[in-house]
This record gives sequence, C-alpha cells and structure tokens, in this order.
Amino acid sequence: MWAIRAAGLAGLLLAASQGLCPAPRPALLPDTVLSPVGANVTLPCLQGEPGANGSVRWKRETQAVSSEHASPAELGGSLLLCLVQYSDSGRYSCYVGGSLVRSLRLLVEEPPEAPRFSCYRRSHDKDVRCEWQPRGRPSSQTKAVLWVKKWLTAENATEQRCRYFPKAEKVTCRITLPPSEDDTFLLVSTCVSNAVGSAASQDQVISANRVLKPDPPVNVRVDPVENSPQKLRVTWTYPPSWDPRFYRLHFQIRYRAEHSQSYTEIDRVRETSLVIHDAWRGTRHVVQVRGLEEFGHGSWSEWSREVVGIPWTDPSGFEVETGSYSSQFPLDNDFYGDRFTSPPELYGSNNTEGADGGGQAGSGRSSMPLYTFLVAGGSLLLGSGLLAGIVVRYKKKWRRGSLGWGKASMVTQHALVPLAPQSPTSEAPLLSPPVSPGSGDFGPYDVTNLDYLLVPLQLGSPPRPPRPPAAQQQPQLAPGPAVNS
Repeated sequence: MWAIRAAGLAGLLLAASQGLCPAPRPALLPDTVLSPVGANVTLPCLQGEPGANGSVRWKRETQAVSSEHASPAELGGSLLLCLVQYSDSGRYSCYVGGSLVRSLRLLVEEPPEAPRFSCYRRSHDKDVRCEWQPRGRPSSQTKAVLWVKKWLTAENATEQRCRYFPKAEKVTCRITLPPSEDDTFLLVSTCVSNAVGSAASQDQVISANRVLKPDPPVNVRVDPVENSPQKLRVTWTYPPSWDPRFYRLHFQIRYRAEHSQSYTEIDRVRETSLVIHDAWRGTRHVVQVRGLEEFGHGSWSEWSREVVGIPWTDPSGFEVETGSYSSQFPLDNDFYGDRFTSPPELYGSNNTEGADGGGQAGSGRSSMPLYTFLVAGGSLLLGSGLLAGIVVRYKKKWRRGSLGWGKASMVTQHALVPLAPQSPTSEAPLLSPPVSPGSGDFGPYDVTNLDYLLVPLQLGSPPRPPRPPAAQQQPQLAPGPAVNS
C-alpha cells in the first residue's frame, strides 16, 4: 500500500512538473531552414536555373559572406556551410547582379535535453543554488526556469530564472530562502525550452540544511616545526563565503608522503591549525583540508588545493626534538644510539657523531646533552669528597675524646693507692697525653701515661720503680702504708 501511494505521489509530481513546463513546438516559417549543431547545410539561391557566371553574392544579415563558402556556378550559386554552430544562425540573402533573389533564415538548434540538476548552499546566510551542466552550449534562444513551492502545501509554485555561465559551462538557478526556514522542505523542478521544443526535469524535495555545502578552506599552508624533523604545522582560514562569527565549521585533514598513494586522515578538528606528528624525515608531504558544518548538516566541502611541505632539517646535522615517536623507522640501533646527543659546540665543528639526523623523539621523552651529565657528576664527586673529609676529621676528634676519658679513669683508680707523696702539680699535667693510633696494646710499658715524669724526686728517697703495665696490675683491697715526707 505504501509503495502504491508513493508511486501515485510521484505521478502527481511529474504531472505537475509537466504542466509547469509546457512543450509547445512552434511552426517553422517557409523560409526557415532548421539544422542541428555540427551538420553541413546548403542554402539554395537559383532553383533549377543555370548558373549566373559567378555574379551570385551572399550576405549574412548585412555582412557579405566570403567567397570560399560560395559553390560553383553550375550548382545554381548555392551556399554550402560546413559544421554549423549556434553562431551561424541568422538570415542569409542571395544577390544576382546586385538584385535580391532569395532570403532564407537559418536556425541552428536542437531539442533541449532534460536537465539533471543538484542544489547546494554555501552557508546559512546564502541563497540556495541549483545547477546542471548541459552536454553542449545552449543557443541564445534557450530559456531555463526553476519552479519552487513548499512541499505538501496548496500554495502556487514560484518561477526563478536561470542563467548559463560559459566559463563554468553550467546553468545556475537561485532560490532565496530566509535563515528561519532552513528546515522547510521545498519541491523543486526545472524546465528548459527553445524554438524546437522543451524538456522538464524530475522533481526533487530539498531543505536548506540538507543541501548545505561549504566552500573549501583557503590559504592553506604547511610549515616545518623547528627542532622537530617529524612534525609539520598546517594552517588555513575559513572560506570567504562562510562567516565564522555566527556559524562554525569543523575540518578534516588528509596528508601523505609524496611517493605514497595512501592518505592519513585526521577528523573533527575545531581549530584552523594542526600539527602533524608522524611526518617522514626530509620528505615532501601533500596536505589538503575540507570543512563541514559544525552540527553535521549538509555535506563536506570539496578538498582544498594540494599544498606541499617538508619537515625541519638541521643544516649542521644536529637535531633536537620533543614530540611523539613514530614507528616508521623501527631500527633498534637508531632508536637507542641517538637517544642522548651532545651539542657540536662542545667538540667543535669536526664532531660528526650523531649527525645522521639525531634521535627520534618520543612522547614524554627528550634528549639530554652530555655536558649536563658532566656538571652533575662533578658536583656529586665534589660533595662526596667534602663529606669524606668531614667524617675523617670528626672521627679523629671522637677517638681522641674517648682516649682522654679512659686516662682519667685510670688516674683516679691509681690515686687510691698512692706510692709516694703527690705534688699538686701532678694533678693537672701541663701537656696533654698523645694519642696513639694503635689498637690499645702498648706492650710492657704504658708510654701514654707520662705523669710520673712530672713528679719531683724527694731527696734521700729511693727512685720509684716503673709502674707495671695496666693489664698486670692487681686491684688493691687495702690502703698501703703511708710515706712521711
């Protein structure tokens, strides 16, 4: 049932379009010669009479026809025109001896073909254009009109005149539509007629949103990114027919290396610039851009013209790059060998290592020069030396303090059993005992305790024997006899 209704509606639309485009075929006058384009036409002058001995002359409108078009006299002075075009149409007159003998009107025309048009709109504030390209250039008498009416309404259709543009070889019609009626559906048909006949197109239902098609972006540029041999910066601008203050576009970019046939595409770009991260080193790249209405209405624009760009290359052969790493060169030795490169000013202009293009930059990774490691290593070595000196200095002081504490304890223990009268000067020695770096084993004599050298000898008293080593001393349980001074 739905198919039957659709077929019936299509039949009604076709009948309506045929009614809007009548096909009257006017009757040709007796003196009119009709010829299609590209045919050979013979215009007679003297019907069945002998030749006029070369006295026949032809004129087109008011201008004489060159003698090369005139036929021999035995053919009755007929005029032969080869491969006639629309421009050959007009009135031709034959004169014999200066007198007008015959006048004929040549009409170079063909029945019009049914147009196959398509409609588009460059932006929301532009008119809707419907156009088609005829197989041949139409004559000056050909007329083309566009019939427009709102779909499924009882209002009458309006007529819009169409125009042929020889440079583009297209017939263009305009439909003026306010922006508030972007969602309105329109029933559109075209009609072409000339002196021979007329032809109508099939009806189409369109809306301004559906036929929206922006112009391609303009001012497309491809520039290298400094210190990045695998990046290209692409910039462009909106087409002049699109006002970005009220309506926006999103863009699609496609690019390829010049020797490659396949494109890489990047969609949904909101800005008018983009950085390509995986370009081939030192290779020419072809880039194109196109646009689509921001909400997806209509269709993509045509691709912009091709623009060529080459990534950045360092003339000195030293490259530093921070960016995404491309897997187009998967050699392990190239990836790890160029990871850290040194600037050429450290080694002069003869440094050729790492001059093959530098390391490939990876996402979140950057090359670090060698002098940074040298400065860091030197600072670490100097700090370690200072720390070691401080530790050695304070270690000696700590050992010296520990030895002094042990001596005081021994002196105090020895004073419990005095062997001779003590002098006040022996309790505070003038010289501090030297510290021996040994392990504490002093042999049979304790050379660190020099107090007995500072005790004055008493007259008449026997010399005091040397004190045995500390390891051989026995603790005294009772005080010894006192010695009188």
